[in-house]
Amino acid sequence: MNVTFVGIGAIGLPMALRIQHAGHAVTGVDLSEAVRAQAAESGLASVGRFADAAAADLVVVMVATPQQLASLVDGVKDVAGGQRWILMSTVGPASVREAGERLRRMGARVVDAPVTGGVARAKTGELVIFAAGEAADVEAVEPIFGTMGRVRVTGSQLGDGQSIKVVNQHLCSVHIVAAAEALNLARSLGLDPAAVLGLVEKGAAGSWMLSDRGPRMLGGSDVEVTSSVDIFVKDSGLVAQAAEACGAAVPLLAVARARYRQAAEAGLGKRDDSRVIETWDS
Repeated sequence: MNVTFVGIGAIGLPMALRIQHAGHAVTGVDLSEAVRAQAAESGLASVGRFADAAAADLVVVMVATPQQLASLVDGVKDVAGGQRWILMSTVGPASVREAGERLRRMGARVVDAPVTGGVARAKTGELVIFAAGEAADVEAVEPIFGTMGRVRVTGSQLGDGQSIKVVNQHLCSVHIVAAAEALNLARSLGLDPAAVLGLVEKGAAGSWMLSDRGPRMLGGSDVEVTSSVDIFVKDSGLVAQAAEACGAAVPLLAVARARYRQAAEAGLGKRDDSRVIETWDS
């Protein structure tokens, strides 16, 4: 297939490269010159505007925010008959439903397919993909999904995938903050946090986030950024909005969200989300 991949940042680039390495022709799209330069170093051709990309059979969208998705769709003037769009960004159910319906009215076939697994699993093609849409549309893009990870079909309606991702991000938001709080507790008790991490992470108190983020929490403020604090400010906000819309109580999410916002206000927004642990020092 000829594929246009919109949003080739930290997680988008390895996803696009997985598709390219499987033999598809991929053109990346990103406003950031620095991001495009990094893509070029990795062997991926890219352009700065969606309008500058060649006509594609498939458009994959991995932008960061609902506003960016809406802006992208606003700029689409025409869709080739039957062109397929996969909306893989974490932007919330309402945003995907609105964007998806607008694309459908232009003649596109749309699949809602947010992912989880982070940069590490994007690089190895082991993402979990929460796919929703008409069965024929999901089936048609499964070869592309297979280059990036494992598909979990979550429903037939646009927004069903995003709803699962909202639940996923609720847990991720809370687990990261819980890990930070626990490691800070260990330090306050006079224990070596690194030793405590090794002792508890494989037991009943362990979690994927504790094992993944814990070492980075103990590694200092300049650890490699694989997912920023700002991402969890955004994602925890999407969870809060979705919960409010359906009347669900999420008190633990509120606590975690406050920590991400506190970290961002302290100037840590562009740092790795593990740096939320620094809010216990302030």
